[in-house]
Formats: sequence, C-alpha cells, structure tokens
Amino acid sequence: MSESTETRLRTISLSYFPMFIATLSLFTSIYGSYLNSKFVDFIQRNAGRTEYLRTCKEIIDAYFQIKVRIGAVSGDNTSASARTEAANAVAKFGALGTYLANLRDETTRVRYTQLTSDLEKLSGDAAHLSAVDLGKRYEAPDREFYEMNSDCIKSAKELPL
Repeated sequence: MSESTETRLRTISLSYFPMFIATLSLFTSIYGSYLNSKFVDFIQRNAGRTEYLRTCKEIIDAYFQIKVRIGAVSGDNTSASARTEAANAVAKFGALGTYLANLRDETTRVRYTQLTSDLEKLSGDAAHLSAVDLGKRYEAPDREFYEMNSDCIKSAKELPL
C-alpha cells in the first residue's frame, strides 16, 4: 500500500468512527427512552392497581364497622352518638362504594348504590329492631357485600401488572 492510500484510509476511518459512535449513542438513547416509557407505564398501572386494592380493603373494614355500629344501635340503646356513628360508618361505606362503582359498569354501580341505600335504611331502623330481626335484615346486604367483595377480587386479578 502506498502512503496516500494509507493516509486516505486513516482519514476515512477517522471521519466515520465518530459518526459510528454518534449513531450508536443515538440508538442507545432511543432504546433507553423506550425502556423508560415502559417503566413509567408499569408504575402507573401498578399505582392504579394498588389504589383499587387499598379501597377494596377499606370497604371491607367499613362494612364490618357498619355491622358493629348498627348492632350498638339496635334494641334499647338509642343514644344519639351511637346513631351518628352508625350513620358515619354507612356514609364512609357509601363513599368507598361510589369510588369502586365509578370504575365499573352501570349494573355494578346500581348494585353498589342499592347496597348503600339498604344499609342506610337498616341503620335508621336498627333502633326499633331486635338482634334476631337485625340478623334477618342483614341477609340481603350480606349477599350483596359478598358480591362486592367478589368483584374486588375478580377486578384485582384482571388488572394488568
């Protein structure tokens, strides 16, 4: 090889090598951006799923708090504070149920709203009911709550990771 050919190859390699490095950097940056967007999507889906599951947990607690509070109102105990606590427990349940229902279809929304209405009525009537009557009146809300809980489990399993 002559010196001019060698010089020419050196010039070409010195010209193309930085372009190769720049192209490699560009592809690395594009791939990093792609991975970052996938990670952000994953975090957003996981945050939504976590919030949904937390609300399911809270609504279960709220339902059992309702049962305790309404049980305290039934029979002879008709104190204003016990009735207020029962009403507040039902209101919390209704708020959580509304949040969950807004994430679902119209039929489910109607069921959740009806369950809250049934619990409000039961809360108002509890002072005039015996423990046996109260237990009988809980049959329908218990069934509906079981369905709500099943919806939570089903939806949590269906939500993508």
